[in-house]
Amino acid sequence: MLGENFVYFFTVQGFFVGIIFGVLKSFDAEGLLLYTFFITTFFYLFSHVIIAMYFRTITTKTYSFPKEAHERELDLFVKEINKREKLIDSVYKITDAAIKMNSQEMPGQKS
Repeated sequence: MLGENFVYFFTVQGFFVGIIFGVLKSFDAEGLLLYTFFITTFFYLFSHVIIAMYFRTITTKTYSFPKEAHERELDLFVKEINKREKLIDSVYKITDAAIKMNSQEMPGQKS
């Protein structure tokens, strides 16, 4: 159930409890309205407190950050990046050497 729906449900329950309590406790319209208003407000605020406690316990349990596993993965990524950089540097050097050899052969050839 969504938090909004819980607040709505609990507020409506508070409204009906307030009406019943107001009818049983007071015999005039002003007393009925006051009891209904205060009890509905109490249920509304109490529902927010319940939701806040629920989300606080849920977020701390499910979202604990696995720092050690994250550090290990990052170290592996750094090693892989270093390997690939070395490979790219060696390919770059081989390509430069091949270009240099081709440029030295070209002037010596006669067409």
